[in-house]
Amino acid sequence: MRTLLEAGHSRRSIQRQLGMTYRTVKQLADAQTPEELFTGQWQNRPSVLDEYKTYLDDRWAAGCTNAWKLWEEIVPLGYGGSYQRVRAYLYEKRTSPRPVTARAPSPRSDAGWILRRPENLTETEQIRLKTVRTHCPELDALTRHVRSFPIMLADRKGECLPEWLAAVRQDDLPSLHTLAAGIDRDRDAVIAGLSLPWNSGVVEGHVNRIKMLKRQMFGRAGFDLLRKRVLLA
Repeated sequence: MRTLLEAGHSRRSIQRQLGMTYRTVKQLADAQTPEELFTGQWQNRPSVLDEYKTYLDDRWAAGCTNAWKLWEEIVPLGYGGSYQRVRAYLYEKRTSPRPVTARAPSPRSDAGWILRRPENLTETEQIRLKTVRTHCPELDALTRHVRSFPIMLADRKGECLPEWLAAVRQDDLPSLHTLAAGIDRDRDAVIAGLSLPWNSGVVEGHVNRIKMLKRQMFGRAGFDLLRKRVLLA
């Protein structure tokens, strides 16, 4: 590939000569080392050890390098794999010239841990979220704000809203700043919604029921039958 490129052939001409897709030609041409081509379905396969690697990394950094001891520690946390898998991971950490650490959790996982109740998280999930918050001050601040808002909602502490808005604005969180600006435009109504026992839940339930009936009859009945079903339901 390099020889053809150095000879002046374009990637399109190489594609036609070799019968490859342009994407493959581009991947081969852009690779600086052979390791960059080591991709495929066999790479980065999920492992039963993945969710415990963060815990192993923290214990390794704390000076515990005994594979058997670490295996005994993660079994009560729910690890159901073999001791050999743990030993292989630690051996790779010990011998690899590059740092070997757990893969960063996906944004979906982070969001799930932040939005769920802390008591509903497993011990492993709590450890992983704690690690994420330690390494990312922005996510740590976001977690605090996101978890404090439902407390206001559940306990009807609308008087705490100004304090919550002020705390949000002190952190560099543009998305929450947008939310705070929207709340400020109708602050009195939001405080009332967070303080008073009345809500539109019953009305929303009836609206949802009527929409369900309408969808069930779509294309098969008229307004008269819909009216009867709504009144008799």
